[in-house]
Amino acid sequence: MSSGRNSMRLPPLKVLRVHTPKRKPENPCVAIMSSVLACWASAGFTAAGCAVLETQLRQCMDGPPPPAAATNTINYHLGRMKKYLINKGKYK
Repeated sequence: MSSGRNSMRLPPLKVLRVHTPKRKPENPCVAIMSSVLACWASAGFTAAGCAVLETQLRQCMDGPPPPAAATNTINYHLGRMKKYLINKGKYK
C-alpha cells in the first residue's frame, strides 16, 4: 500500500461460508385454519355458523401451492472464489 500505515491482517478462514437461517415459508392456509378452529370452538361445531370460513379453507387447500422461493447462491460463489482470495499454499 502506498500509505505509511500497516494494513490490518485478518486470520485465515477455514471455511468461507455465509450461514443463512433456513426457514420454511409460512403456509397461507394456516391463518384461515386457525379462524375455522376458533369459529368451531365458539359456535360449538355447528356447520351453519362457520360455512364461509370452511369454504375459504377448502379453496385455499385445493389451490395451487405457492411458488418456491429462489435459493441463495452466495455460498456456491464464495466456494468458487475462495481460491482467488486465499494464498494457494493455504488452500486445500
